Amino acid sequence: MLPLTFQNPADYDKIRPDDKISIKGLATFAPGKPLSTVVKHSDGTKDEFQLNHTFNETQIEWFQAGSALNRMKELQ
Repeated sequence: MLPLTFQNPADYDKIRPDDKISIKGLATFAPGKPLSTVVKHSDGTKDEFQLNHTFNETQIEWFQAGSALNRMKELQ
C-alpha cells in the first residue's frame, strides 16, 4: 500500500468511478519527491497531476521489496 495525497486537493474531484489510474515516477521514488499520476477516463480523456507522500528512505525500501519482512530477508 502506498499512501498518497493530492498536491492540489481539487484534483480529487477529477477521479471518476470507472477510471484507470497509473502512478508515474516509482523508478525514481525518493523522499520528498512527488509522484505523478495519469488518470484515463472511459470517455478517452485524461488528467495528469502530482501526488505527495511522506515515506522516508527505509519505508521506500520496504515498499519496493513488497514489505518490511521481505526487505529484512533481502538483507540477510
